[in-house]
Amino acid sequence: MAGRINDDDVKAVRDAVPIDAVVSEYLQLRNAGGGNLKGLCPFHDEKSPSFQVSPSKGLFHCFGCQEGGDTIAFVQKIDHLTFAEVVERLAAKAGITLRYEEGGYNPSHQRGERIRLVEAHKAAAQFYVDQLNGPEAEIGRKFLADRGFDQAAAAHFGVGYSPAGWDHLTRFLRGKGFSDKELITSGLSQDGRRGPIDRFRGRLMWPIRDTAGDVVGFGARKLRDDDNGPKYLNTPETPIYKKSQVLYGIDLAKKEIAKSSRAVVVEGYTDVMACHLAGVTTAIATCGTAFGGDHIKILRRLLMDNGSARVIFTFDGDAAGQKAALRAFEDDQKFAAETYIAIAPDNMDPCDLRLVKGDDAVRDLVEPRTPLFEFALRQIVGRYDLETPAGRAAALDEAAPVVAKIKTGSVQREVAVQLAGFIGILDQEYVVHRINQLAQWARGRGGDRRGPAPARGGARHQQVQAAPVPSGPALNLRSPAHRTERELLKLALQRPELVAPAFDAYGSDEFTAPPYTAVRQCIEEAGGAEQGLADSREYLVRVLDATPNESVRKLITELAVEVFHGKSIDETYAGEHLVKVRLRAVDRRINDVQSSLARLGSNVAPDHLAAAQNEVWVLQQYAQTLRNHGADAL
Repeated sequence: MAGRINDDDVKAVRDAVPIDAVVSEYLQLRNAGGGNLKGLCPFHDEKSPSFQVSPSKGLFHCFGCQEGGDTIAFVQKIDHLTFAEVVERLAAKAGITLRYEEGGYNPSHQRGERIRLVEAHKAAAQFYVDQLNGPEAEIGRKFLADRGFDQAAAAHFGVGYSPAGWDHLTRFLRGKGFSDKELITSGLSQDGRRGPIDRFRGRLMWPIRDTAGDVVGFGARKLRDDDNGPKYLNTPETPIYKKSQVLYGIDLAKKEIAKSSRAVVVEGYTDVMACHLAGVTTAIATCGTAFGGDHIKILRRLLMDNGSARVIFTFDGDAAGQKAALRAFEDDQKFAAETYIAIAPDNMDPCDLRLVKGDDAVRDLVEPRTPLFEFALRQIVGRYDLETPAGRAAALDEAAPVVAKIKTGSVQREVAVQLAGFIGILDQEYVVHRINQLAQWARGRGGDRRGPAPARGGARHQQVQAAPVPSGPALNLRSPAHRTERELLKLALQRPELVAPAFDAYGSDEFTAPPYTAVRQCIEEAGGAEQGLADSREYLVRVLDATPNESVRKLITELAVEVFHGKSIDETYAGEHLVKVRLRAVDRRINDVQSSLARLGSNVAPDHLAAAQNEVWVLQQYAQTLRNHGADAL
């Protein structure tokens, strides 16, 4: 049975690993004001960033999908790990040795599955790198040298070699304490007649890393003629490797992609290497699958969909490359970035181009040339005889539905006019009308009810995106009482030094919205806002630990990162909200007592009447004092 991680060690991990550093491994963050950062949410599709991170609080919250929590919760959700697995992973990064209760620590039994599989891949990657230096790997070193990659290049990308024997890696990993079940699950080994054998044998090996930099799979290139397998063999689908959700080179390219708002999509491992060595350090590639929706999500979180974002595809000019480009165009509308295609002279890929013409030619190749939509449409109409009316009509029949999928009307019209020119139809308005009819027909069938997508021109970035509808607790934020209560709770969570100890004397019944009452109760169970004076992060952890359900937990993370409405967040601002909430509570109590007396009328007992009248008088005096003296009367 796994031992429970010591609470002090969990706290040490939370304190040692900044949440913004962890989140930045998955998406680009920008200044959101008030010390917060913002980015595109990795947990749902959105066009405008509603995902916020508060480095000072160690929390994140998405105002679109309501996901929120601390660093551990973020990694749990994005990498599908257990609490213990995340703590172990972050502790390893921070160099913290964890202590386990209930029987001590046994690494071989107590690490979670993902941690174990990642460790197996890390060990395998180093094993392959070491093998590349051996005599058997001469054929692999020659392969690299023939393509312009020296030893330093191989080391930079972690390229290695898998021995040709049956179970070299399997025996090595067994010696490291990995079980046969783990080796099979990882995809590094496969079942043989007498037990597990190596999946990759006699091949050049490229480690495939996720956005966080963990090795999760391998791409293996055939080197020998007697190898009857495919030219490239990739890791099969495993708990940590989904080929539709990884991009080769993303760990090396992500910072430059975020910095430059530009990504270059190439077709193979050697193309990524060639681009990076030539200075195009934003190059990435898919791993044995077509570029699709999940890959777009990865890039969009890094590109942030700003006005200058560009994605350049470098597909080969052959039939397969053209087909790949058309597939990419089908997903083009999921990008807010401008998309282009670049095809090298003589249909060379970036690796060959670098060999033949040098680094400058590779850098020149990826300078945007042809918009992807233009390339795709030219490929379609190029299949028809445009010298004849029948050929032009057939070309329009195939291309028009493609243009009709463009969701922004102005851009759709612009592309329709260009399509008319490609085909040679002089009546541009006829083509525009035809495409508009197709688009209306598709919308009428319910093909797309999401509303307009971002435009593909400059105007796109001036459009104001509607904020996603929150899925959290229903609150009437038009209510002055609710707005004030919300602001006070934000102060108690984010700036407890401004409201403690006065806030801790407030009862839950002073908050009129049930969700806010629940938050107040959580703060009370955590020891009150005064607990936040000593250690704000630990205080927030204790508040979150006190939540009764996920709905309240999400609301707390939302309040803990939401910006304040005031310009100056100081004692005066805090005092105003403390007084407003208390004053409304006092006025409510006065109304309740008076209403009760009115309902009872002459039936009220004299002693009860006297007590009620006295309570009303005391409350009225207190209310007047609050109005006259503000926070000093609390």
